Amino acid sequence: MNTTESNVIAPPMPASGEFTPEQKEYLSSFMAGIAQRQLYPYVGETSNGQFTADPAEGGVNLAAPKEETIFGTALWDCTKQELWKHELHGLDAWDRLLQHAEGNKFPDEADTFRFRYHGLFYVAPAQNSFMLRCRIPAGELTSVQLRGLADISEAWGNGKAAITTRSNIQIREIAPKNLVNVLTKLSSIGLTSRGSGVDNVRNVTASPTAGIDPQELLDVRPFAHAMHHYILNHRDLYDLPRKFNIAFEGGGAVDTVADTNDIGFMAVRVAADVSSRLESSLEPNADNAHALTSAATVANRPGIHFRVELCGITGHKQLGKDAGIIVKPGEAVPVAAAMLRVFIEHGDRTDRKKARLKYLVDKWGVEKFLDQTQKKLAFPLVKYPAELCQKRPPAIRHGHIGVYRQKQPGKNYVGAVIPVGVMAVRQIRRLADLAENYGSGHVRLTPWQNLLIPDVPDAFVETVKRQLVRMGFHYEATNILGGLVACTGNKGCKWSSTDTKSQAVALGEYLNKRISLDQPINIHFTGCPNSCAQHYMGDIGLQGVKVNVGGESAEGYHIVFGGGYGHTQAVAKQVFTGISFGEIPALLEKVLRVYQARRQSGETFAAFTQRHEVKQLQEMFSE
Repeated sequence: MNTTESNVIAPPMPASGEFTPEQKEYLSSFMAGIAQRQLYPYVGETSNGQFTADPAEGGVNLAAPKEETIFGTALWDCTKQELWKHELHGLDAWDRLLQHAEGNKFPDEADTFRFRYHGLFYVAPAQNSFMLRCRIPAGELTSVQLRGLADISEAWGNGKAAITTRSNIQIREIAPKNLVNVLTKLSSIGLTSRGSGVDNVRNVTASPTAGIDPQELLDVRPFAHAMHHYILNHRDLYDLPRKFNIAFEGGGAVDTVADTNDIGFMAVRVAADVSSRLESSLEPNADNAHALTSAATVANRPGIHFRVELCGITGHKQLGKDAGIIVKPGEAVPVAAAMLRVFIEHGDRTDRKKARLKYLVDKWGVEKFLDQTQKKLAFPLVKYPAELCQKRPPAIRHGHIGVYRQKQPGKNYVGAVIPVGVMAVRQIRRLADLAENYGSGHVRLTPWQNLLIPDVPDAFVETVKRQLVRMGFHYEATNILGGLVACTGNKGCKWSSTDTKSQAVALGEYLNKRISLDQPINIHFTGCPNSCAQHYMGDIGLQGVKVNVGGESAEGYHIVFGGGYGHTQAVAKQVFTGISFGEIPALLEKVLRVYQARRQSGETFAAFTQRHEVKQLQEMFSE
């Protein structure tokens, strides 16, 4: 390198570890300079396969160093998280995890990221400890596994466990020295936490009443479990640009909220005569040739299919949208596998805020995404009009609470009220006993932060109800308390601005004492814009923020109204901004009273708020 080259000073690397625009420009210019000056002797290859020393004949220099990329993105253009994975993948960080356990020490930023591949989250500064997040496909747990989770929390956690909005379990306040103990114990009870955080496919959810529900179209548990094991056995699915959610909705009485997922498989019924009518109603031409082919294909295989919804991401105010295709149930896991690999190969690795599937589909359009997916499949994706599919009956609002008959004669499932999903180890063990003594030894977790005890004979229903009350839970709730959902909050999450769980319970108690509703509502508390509690799909949603009260910082919320999912799918609209929590109970009491006084006959709260503009709502609720 000549004197001029040696005097070029690169911009310093920032503490964050990411390349700045200035650094990227420098590196790009530096590499271009190397190429121009031909610091490497030239070797090329002509079109007939002969080697040449003439760049005019041979194209790129085969003797020059090859630029490293991550799925086509230059290293210096990748986020720091992509560089951490490139340096040492999270699945290969077991030795480091052992070292931290042996030394009882906390990880740096990069290893904090890597340890999440093992389901271990260092959650400082909220708590100077780790949180364990499991993988529980379809939300199914045995009584033995429940007791094992209680043992983990009692021995190495905070004596509690929390049910999440992905039908999952989290345990908190784990010291570094106990990391290996926790993971080995989890494995011994037939569970895993592998890939439950960061750039992975999260817990695969399914209808909570699958297999026992009289109204369901399809028992979707086998597909959720197959997807779970497929993920566990394919290492390349642990290198996504960002997190990814998959759900299977079988049409049961309890909604699994599949339209909040990146991929939602929604069971529908297709009748042979419907496909035939479509075919006979169209005159063949170039524009509808594919529709005719699709109709004929479907006519030959009537029955239950999945419609595919894409790109649900509630933190970005978007619910899943129909992709225009149906797939046979047995094709669902291959379709998901293909879509995941398209996302892996083409998702954005330069900007974490634009790395979810939504942004790839926004950039390409659904058709191109499906075309790229089709290239990876040995069977055709069948386009089929949604209006010709018989969809599932509506889910029962708050159907996750109470006693319901199963399709199995003489059996019932009992939905237990678990306030904001938190259970003490004593309660967990008693739930395990209840499921074992009066049911089939299983429980089902739901996305509503509660659980179901299935297979309870008629003769034991009253006993189960009494036992739930004695252990501090319940089998029924009011229309206000039945849909109360809250994320972890700032007691355990550094991103949260508010103590969501405590405040959700306080608000629920306040409203429950002062107002009675004849229509169920869902109230969702989330502590930050990430929307782990999916506040944009709640009838009432609250997003935590810091507000100024008397010159001091206080906990408050933005308040949104009118969200929905499934048959009433809607993204809530923000009506109030930056309201301190101290003001919110009285404000929402007034909101609900105005709704009761001015609604149309039988009108839900969501429908009432949806038919009014934001300014109208503000005026009505402020009078």
